[in-house]
Amino acid sequence: MSKIQSVRGTKDIYSSVMRSYNHIINEARLVAELFGYEEASFPIFEKAEVFSRPLGVASDVVSKETYTFEDRGGEKITLRPEGTAGVIRSIISEGKINDLPLRLFYSGPMFRYERPQKGRLRQFFQIGIESIGNHGPLEDAEVISCGARLLKRLGFQRDCVLNINSLGDAESRALYRKSLVDYFSKNLEKLSKLSQSRLSLNPLRILDSKEPQDEEVIFKAPLFSSYLNNLSIDHFEKVKSFLDSSGIEYSHNEKLVRGLDYYSHTTFEFITTRLGSQGTVLGGGRYDGLSEMLGGPSIPAVGFAAGVDRLVMLTANLEENSTILSILPVEEENFEYCYNLLNIFRENDIKCEIFEGGNLSKNLKKISKKNRKLVIIVGDEEIQNKQVILKDLSTGEQIKIQETDILEKINV
Repeated sequence: MSKIQSVRGTKDIYSSVMRSYNHIINEARLVAELFGYEEASFPIFEKAEVFSRPLGVASDVVSKETYTFEDRGGEKITLRPEGTAGVIRSIISEGKINDLPLRLFYSGPMFRYERPQKGRLRQFFQIGIESIGNHGPLEDAEVISCGARLLKRLGFQRDCVLNINSLGDAESRALYRKSLVDYFSKNLEKLSKLSQSRLSLNPLRILDSKEPQDEEVIFKAPLFSSYLNNLSIDHFEKVKSFLDSSGIEYSHNEKLVRGLDYYSHTTFEFITTRLGSQGTVLGGGRYDGLSEMLGGPSIPAVGFAAGVDRLVMLTANLEENSTILSILPVEEENFEYCYNLLNIFRENDIKCEIFEGGNLSKNLKKISKKNRKLVIIVGDEEIQNKQVILKDLSTGEQIKIQETDILEKINV
């Protein structure tokens, strides 16, 4: 019988790599708290319309990339491909509109049926923040600053370039969309089939195409800045001014877009060259129109999401920040005495594990393979003399300690 493999596009995470995941999530939690965000948790699956309404049934994400199925009750369910829509659904359905403004931090797995490659999995982890109910350019800059602070705290900021752009208000975006449709329609035959399919549904997404065939056409496309009205220009200039005041460097990338209709004004991405084509490690923007698409009132909102899997790829695996003490009976008959020691250590918050004894050499090899350093060895002689042997596997040194002095002598 063949062994069962993991599902393509997923991965199992162990020890040092798991520590890196937890480190990044914990650092994100601390930075979010620094900016006044409170942690919340949301379901990993939602009614399918939570995503199909704002993303569009014909969008790439909904038509090709979501894990959507009918449950036993016949209801159409989607595993969340991103976090924002579920957060806004919760604000509306849980009556949190009366509590606005809210600043929320979340973390957890997302799911997309994509071709697995470096930095892109079908089950992937994200951290994100959503500032809901806050108008104005200051909040846009604050969200960007929060992302920059996180990357700096993780030691990645120097490896990333912040790209920002303005998508303007609804009036500006409508004018630009019309201009793009006219331009791309005249160059339809030069576009890839994917971009041709996007023209009628989502022309702004063409600007984000990675198809080599589209490069020249996109390069000559009209620029968004030519269609921004005074209100949109003023909003963007204030965002940049706040970033300048915070000492955050950025590059104005006029081809940086979010193709969905609920996005407006500021959009941004932190991009690294260390991960190849999957270089975006943190990105977001303002999405004032999303609540209305989900049946709620008009609510201003801005936020970002970051891929934890990609951030882990930028850092070395972390060593354990504390030692686990291994307790090793020489013979099985010594186990009960050692088990009492184990309970004493744990009562004093000392991390420890115990072996049943029997083969001292074999068990020492197991302990060494797990990169454990400190071992307590107990045999008949030690029990008789109310002592233990403390051995440091990294140096080979060992000393005998009286039972009454163990807690004082062990420093782990």
